[in-house]
Amino acid sequence: MNKQELSTLVAEILGELSREPMVKGNDYKPTEPGPQAKDAGFEAGDFVPDVTALDLRKLYLVENPENGEKYKKMKEKTPARLGSGRAGPRYKTLTMLRFRADHAAAQDAVFSQVSEDFAKENGLIPVQTCCGSKDEYLTRPDKGRIFDEKNQKIIKATIPTAPRVQIVVGDGLSSAAIQANAMDCLAAMKDGLKMRGIDVDKVLFVRYCRVGAGDAVGDVTGCELVCMLVGERPGLVTDKSMSAYITYKPHTGVLESARTVVSNIHAQGTPAVEAGAYIAELIDTILKKKVSGVGLHLEAAQ
Repeated sequence: MNKQELSTLVAEILGELSREPMVKGNDYKPTEPGPQAKDAGFEAGDFVPDVTALDLRKLYLVENPENGEKYKKMKEKTPARLGSGRAGPRYKTLTMLRFRADHAAAQDAVFSQVSEDFAKENGLIPVQTCCGSKDEYLTRPDKGRIFDEKNQKIIKATIPTAPRVQIVVGDGLSSAAIQANAMDCLAAMKDGLKMRGIDVDKVLFVRYCRVGAGDAVGDVTGCELVCMLVGERPGLVTDKSMSAYITYKPHTGVLESARTVVSNIHAQGTPAVEAGAYIAELIDTILKKKVSGVGLHLEAAQ
């Protein structure tokens, strides 16, 4: 079969498909009236309400509960998805929409970038790990813990003498967390450290940053203590959770158990300003005890 014959055959088949059927079924008419759509109270052109504006601590959708008031009081203590109700064997529409919206926000926080002007606008020193892109950062965690020679020189030129405390802000796995919390937390930290006679000069901003990048900063600067503010992996409760990792005598190869962590820094957890004040006090304690992580807890227990 040549090309012309094949084209003719295809045209005939398409022609057959486009013809009206010889027998046409009757229009569907239900034997019983089905459920009628309720008036949602919206008109054409109105915006759909923002489901993310609903407070999960107050969103209680169980119909005819045995003790709804008591359950609501329990819910106020956590943003977990409790008392979501059900429609038959499935989630209610509002529960599913909120789940999808929170999941989308979490994905956006991971894949989006901190603004290119963020470091400059906030007086931070921008450097970058060995990751060349967001995709490489997500697939090669090891590269997010080290710096190439060019960025090591930038750090060394910016911080020529070993500081007592070196603060690092890293984008981590949530750009939204850093943009929402980092600078408020940093300001409170600086005020708290200044009250305790601890000066903080240059603050680094590390793009494509893993927690281990703080150890590499310790190698380059020779600082006594490093405190890293970094965006954490987002979840369905919040996409803006930040943590502070404090390491005494940081260096490549330090044990994870040697870090002291302050986590859940966000609007629904520990507010950024409150966290900053606490971190400053914690840094002062670590410098006096000369140990961080598990060792600090063991020291406190004695």
